[in-house]
Amino acid sequence: MLSSVWARRAFIALAALCVAPAAQAQWPDRPIRVLVPFAPGGVTDGIGRLASEWLGQKLGVSVVVENRTGASGAIAAEAAMRAAPDGYTLFTASASQLVMLPALTRVNFDSLRDFAPISIVAGNPQVLGVSESLGVTDLQQFVARARAENGRLNFSSAGPGSSNHLAMALLLQAAGIEMQHIPYRGGAPAMQALLAGEVPAYFGNPSDFIPHLGGGRMRVIAIAGPNRLPSLPGVRTVAEQGYPGFRAETWNGLVAPAGTPQPIIDRLASLLGQACQDAAFRSALERLGTTPECSTPAAFRQAIERDAPLWREAVRVSGASLD
Repeated sequence: MLSSVWARRAFIALAALCVAPAAQAQWPDRPIRVLVPFAPGGVTDGIGRLASEWLGQKLGVSVVVENRTGASGAIAAEAAMRAAPDGYTLFTASASQLVMLPALTRVNFDSLRDFAPISIVAGNPQVLGVSESLGVTDLQQFVARARAENGRLNFSSAGPGSSNHLAMALLLQAAGIEMQHIPYRGGAPAMQALLAGEVPAYFGNPSDFIPHLGGGRMRVIAIAGPNRLPSLPGVRTVAEQGYPGFRAETWNGLVAPAGTPQPIIDRLASLLGQACQDAAFRSALERLGTTPECSTPAAFRQAIERDAPLWREAVRVSGASLD
């Protein structure tokens, strides 16, 4: 297995040398496919489609989204890894595949060696929502209530090892409290459990909560990113409410197979950088509950290196595993 991995990486390096001159001169001259690791309708899919539409308009070729689901995103990641490094296959990667999944189970790819980062299109901070019946309006009250219940309160998640499960594990550790984990099969039923009053708390994507704001069944009390969100006015960050430096933020961006010529990577990153200067593109990302970033390739690589230890620690304290 190890020898085959190294043989493949040697082949990629050789292939990159061979295709680079032609790619620089002619790319793109045919459709580009963008692999998305989840089904249509979610945040990752939405960001992938927005980025693909933008790139298609700017490059003058079709950029086609292909939803390749399964194995928590590993199937799409491996397909992207094995694709020719010629700029015609891209991957809408999230922190779930590149930093969380390797901490949860054995994978057949190395996030830093097997992919060429292009740009983080948007950040996606987890946010904490609570049932109105819990009777708390901010994070301090929530922590006090959970401490008083001494482990009897529970929370929902999209499943063991999901980003919302791990985010709550980090918060419980930071606050020194315990709660019972109730996993569901996906974010939609986990959110529905909160709305139905089956659980008092759920750490989820902003997009999970936005449609239900003002409905009287739940409220959002904290944002686990560095900044407040325009889509959740008046909601303070976890850091502002007594836990400086606390982060439980994922991201979504585009990567290419390792060995993709650098001029192609740089051109794609430049075009996406322009996207986040476009008011309509930014508004579309914000409607998904995400924060526009459109980072450089170097900043994307740094984010992978920075966040891998955070989520490994989250996996450790949660006890989650997919093995």
